[in-house]
Amino acid sequence: MRFYTKEECEEWLRGRERPKPDAVPDTQVERIGYPTEPHRIFGMAHWIANSLTYRMPTLLWITEWSVWPRSENWHLYYKLRHSYGDLQLLHEAPGHLFLEHEPEDLASFLQIAMLNGWGGYILTQADYVNAFFSHDDYIDFFAKLDGNLLEVRKELGISRSDRIRVPPDARPQCRAARVCLGATGPSPAPAAPIVTG
Repeated sequence: MRFYTKEECEEWLRGRERPKPDAVPDTQVERIGYPTEPHRIFGMAHWIANSLTYRMPTLLWITEWSVWPRSENWHLYYKLRHSYGDLQLLHEAPGHLFLEHEPEDLASFLQIAMLNGWGGYILTQADYVNAFFSHDDYIDFFAKLDGNLLEVRKELGISRSDRIRVPPDARPQCRAARVCLGATGPSPAPAAPIVTG
């Protein structure tokens, strides 16, 4: 696992000649709400980490934080991050690159990000399905082909009648009216980061 700065995350995408998935015109989108019971979020994060990655590297890029400060467990996040030997703060290195043998690590970090009320991207090297998870408790799954979203719908229990069409202007791209911390300019430092050693 590696931690990336915002610039390194952008370079990772450029190196694969692709933009963020919500910036691609005519992309198919499936919006799915978080489970209502917090303990089920692990199941969703685990399924994403083990199914969408196709055992290839995946970049978890956190772009929203401190939207719901009372739900954030910075202590838990930094303890997990420090266990990988990294002492940077989230706003310094918001990218988390997981290698093909690290789906359980991805599931753990994604679960914590979702429970903390953060938002960001799950960018798979396979590029069949990518996602944006929001601080507003939903995930947008993106695919070039609608057929690539069939497994998402099947696994997460979405029928054709339950589907929500997400028009391009409602996609999670950072705009002036949205809170997208870390997307542009300096980000606020988290309250009381853990300092070790």
